[in-house]
Amino acid sequence: MGPTTAKVRVFGPDRKMSSVVELLVDTGSTYSWVDADILKQLGIESRSTWKFKSIDGRMIERGIGDAYMECLGEVGPSVVVFANKEDGKVLGLHALEGMRLEVAPATGELRKAEAGLALRSRPTRIAPRLSS
Repeated sequence: MGPTTAKVRVFGPDRKMSSVVELLVDTGSTYSWVDADILKQLGIESRSTWKFKSIDGRMIERGIGDAYMECLGEVGPSVVVFANKEDGKVLGLHALEGMRLEVAPATGELRKAEAGLALRSRPTRIAPRLSS
């Protein structure tokens, strides 16, 4: 089983402009990494910078923003990382869950999720209330 890739449509903030990109599906990556030039052309702005630990242990900083993405007919919101030219371009877990997609364990194929995960019974610990 080789790497799974997906064609993903990334929408600009007004959803009138979009671009189709091919991304490596990476359930080990929290966010999706899309070429910064494409995100800027779509009018997506970096709302802040975030630190990431690379696979080789280096700490790097990249801008992050918000985008809607579409894949396999499913659309959802996602945090996107403004990837540099040397960065991998990946479809991360946040986007997969937002679009209700999953990777089939046996085949590695990207597919629509049959159902979301939910608690089976009442939680045993309740988080304390936040004061307002």
